[in-house]
Amino acid sequence: MLNPSQWFTEQVPEAGSAFSLKIKQKLYEEQSEFQHLEIYETETFGNLMVIDGCTMISTRDNFFYHEMISHPALFTHPEPKRVWIIGGGDCGTLREVLKHPSVEQAVQIDIDERVTRLAEIYFPELCESNNDPRADLKFIDGIKWVKDAEPNSVDIIIVDSTDPIGPALGLFSEDFYRDCFACLSKNGMVVQQSESALLHMKLIGEMRDAMSASGFKNLQTLFFPQCLYPSGWWSATIASKGDLSQFREQDCANKPFDTTYYNADIHKAALAQPEFFKKAFNL
Repeated sequence: MLNPSQWFTEQVPEAGSAFSLKIKQKLYEEQSEFQHLEIYETETFGNLMVIDGCTMISTRDNFFYHEMISHPALFTHPEPKRVWIIGGGDCGTLREVLKHPSVEQAVQIDIDERVTRLAEIYFPELCESNNDPRADLKFIDGIKWVKDAEPNSVDIIIVDSTDPIGPALGLFSEDFYRDCFACLSKNGMVVQQSESALLHMKLIGEMRDAMSASGFKNLQTLFFPQCLYPSGWWSATIASKGDLSQFREQDCANKPFDTTYYNADIHKAALAQPEFFKKAFNL
């Protein structure tokens, strides 16, 4: 919401907190078939995308999220060739995935095409890999896509979704994780944004339980800053059929592409588990 002095504020009533950005102007607004979309020009964070009243990405800080939801998994899998991105309509995660030379195919499945079309206009830097011959953009139901997939179809599934409300609700369910497990290859893994450990421990616990019940025996939650999101401290959780301890550190150190935040030291640091988190999940 905007107040009279032109600050966009996302309130988190259950946490008694809010985050605000000073706005220059509203650039665009639309009610798509699925959600309410807004684009603002901010004073210090570049452009800002808001979906259903919640901050999604800004020009200034999106690299934290996009790099950390993609590279840790891709440098843990022994040979990632086929990657699906469920959601991810702003295309930033797709861009990061396609930086990896081993990736032969990256399919992005987002139900709302309007998110991508707006990103192409207001966040063109995130969409620079959309025309890569390895990229395949589909605007369909990602839950159904996974459910209908054949076994051994994919190596990594990245669930780059909004919060577990509206179209994204089913992406946090045990049924969805079972379908992921069924179509993943031998060392396959699913990685999903898992909200804030400071504010959403119940959700993280439910996700981890559902992933385990779906057949995944190896879980790892990693942590990273994301000031745009509630609490400023975010997480992603990886569930794998294979060994999550086999970080390809040398490949990461010698990566043939640039990142803004992610590197081998950040990868290892992100895996450190806070004491309250270890106690909550008996780690």
